[in-house]
Parts: sequence; structure tokens; C-alpha cells
Amino acid sequence: MNTTYFFAALDRQRVETPSWGYGNSGTRFKTFAAPGAARDVREKIEDASEVHRLTGIAPSVALHIPWDEVDDYTQLRAFAEDRGVTLGAINPNVFQDDAYKLGSIAHPDAGVRAKALDHLLGCVEIMKQTGSRDLSLWFADGTNYAGQDDLRARKRRVREALRQVHDALPEGARMLVEYKLFEPAFYATDLFDWGAAYAHCLAVGSKAQVLVDLGHHAQSVNIEQIVAFLLDEGRLGGFHFNARRYADDDLIVGTTNPFELFCIYAELVAAERSGDDVTRATAQNVAYMIDQSHNIEPKVEAMLQSVLNCQEAYAKALLIDFDRLADAQTAGDVLEAHRTLTDAFRTDVRPRLAEWRRARNLPEDPIQAHRASGYQEKVARERGLAVAGGGFPVKS
Repeated sequence: MNTTYFFAALDRQRVETPSWGYGNSGTRFKTFAAPGAARDVREKIEDASEVHRLTGIAPSVALHIPWDEVDDYTQLRAFAEDRGVTLGAINPNVFQDDAYKLGSIAHPDAGVRAKALDHLLGCVEIMKQTGSRDLSLWFADGTNYAGQDDLRARKRRVREALRQVHDALPEGARMLVEYKLFEPAFYATDLFDWGAAYAHCLAVGSKAQVLVDLGHHAQSVNIEQIVAFLLDEGRLGGFHFNARRYADDDLIVGTTNPFELFCIYAELVAAERSGDDVTRATAQNVAYMIDQSHNIEPKVEAMLQSVLNCQEAYAKALLIDFDRLADAQTAGDVLEAHRTLTDAFRTDVRPRLAEWRRARNLPEDPIQAHRASGYQEKVARERGLAVAGGGFPVKS
């Protein structure tokens, strides 16, 4: 491949890291305190800045509200920009308040629905102050027992709330609608798969797009096919990158199924190269975001590994010989087409990535550079050991 094209494509890659990945977080059973874990949003931004400094491709950090709530978001925006990063997607939290035990926007009580909607609309206002383009929406809404609630009524409640949020978005902003097969609801989840999310997006308007979380599907679902479908429909808005082996989704992306991650990037690269105008524009505007809670791993190093795994998968996808692939597909040459894809996947791109980093004054091995920098030891001394308990982080 032409080095100029390859390097230019790598220059365009952007991966957003999540504020919650830098703090103490865990499973519903236990959160283990980590020395130096970020205690507030400013320390999370500082850690995100370190990841971007070492990788060059992680220039924004997503916020979770109210976990990252502050009095002045314009000041927080300036704080981030002073450290070389921007504030990215805003993620509302409508699943931790006691009122949301039976749901938020799908709750049978109109008062609870209004409370959730007020929070979502408040996050739209935060977007205006932070300069964020995307409102990332995930809902824990669902039921645990057959007959617990009217499923069609819940669907209509979700639709109405999404429509109101959509209409409140400023020009140029988007809402990314996420879905999940199950958990914490175990009988029926209101936004249960990509089709439900897609149907709602079509109904509420052009600012609504689907967000694909790699860990939110049934076992063995073909995620790259979902990606291809949504790209072709012009409705793929973003990703939450992570990985899972069984039923959780907070492992480092690319660790359990690196071929799946590569195939996802292959669809995205192909869409940018040969799709129609809508497909190309959709692919060029996808938001690539990490969504992980690092439960036993060092926070910054785990985030570095996630970002670098995305970079490696993307670099391999750039090496696909798409002309050869198209010829084999047209000829019905099944194995030649498959070999064309796997030849790129099996290529060791680490030397090329090291060369790209050298040319941009980045460390050839960001992980080793981080370990040698003393950053982790420094924040451990300064921050100490933050209090940790069970489950998700809570607002202090």
C-alpha cells in the first residue's frame, strides 16, 4: 500500500475515551480501588490527555452526567482544551436514581417519565456549553416479569421521549440511540436490539442515529453485518467499543475477538472507499468511542491498550486489497475472497504503526512509554486510594 495514503488515513482516525473508564468502577458485586484512579472529572480529563499525548488519536473525552457534573461547563471545556483534549459525547444517566426502579422514559408513572425527560433535556443544554456534537443515550428500562407492564405502551413512551429530545437538539447535533439485549432487565428490555433502535431513529427524525455497542448482543451475532446494514441506510452514528466473553461488556476492545473488530473496521473502510454519497458521508461521521469500566486493570494503561487495539484493527483494514476482493466476489470465488480479507488481518502492522508514530514525534511503543514516564506513580502519590464500593460510580 502507498505509505502516504496509509499514513494520511491513520492521521484521520479518532477514538474518544470515556471519563468513567479512568475512575474506580466495577461490577454489581464489587469495585476494587486502584491507586491513582481519577477522583473527579478534572482528573479524568488529565488522564485522557495523557492517553492522547501518547497515541495522538484520542483527542476527546466523553462525559457522564451527573457523575461528571460541574457548576460551569464552559470552564470545564477550557480546562480540557488547555490540556490538549476536547469534551465529547454527553451521556445522561437515567438508571441510578431510586425513581427509575421500574424504568425512566418507559416508566408507567408520568411523573417519573417527566423527571427523566427533564434530565435528558438538561444534558442537551450541557452540550451547548461543552461544544459536544453527540448525545449518547442508553436506557436500562425494561421489565423482569411477564405481565409486569404493557409492552406496547412502553414502546410508545420511549418513542415520545426520544422525539422530544430529538427536537430539542441544536443544529448539527445528534442523538445516538444505544440498545442492549438484556441487563439490568431480564424479561424484556425496551431498546432490545439494533432494529428497535433503528425503528425509533427513523420515526423521530434525521438527527437520530443508532449506536452499536460491541457487547450488547446475543452470543455469536454478526455485528459487522449490522454495521454494514446501518451504514447503507445512513443511520450508523457511532460505536461503544469494548469486548466480552460471556454476558458482560467491559473488557478491553479487541481482546476476545480481534477478527470481529477487524471485520467491523473493514466494513467502515469499504464504505468510505466505495459507498454511495450517503454511505460515505455516514462512514466519515461515525463517532468511535470506548465504553469500558476497568475493574482490575490499571486505568490509563487499560485505556491506552483499548485505543491502540482500535488503531491496529483499522490499520489492518486499510491494507485490504479491495479490488482483488471485488473481483473474487464477482467471480463467486469464495475462498479467494476470504483469503483476501484474512491476508490483511494476518499482516503485522506494528512496524508500520511505529514508523507512523516516529514521523509524528509520538513514542513508538506508547505502553512502554507510559510505564517509563512515571505518570502512574505520580498520580498514585498525588491522588492516593479513592474510596470504592460496589457497582457503578456514584456522584460524590
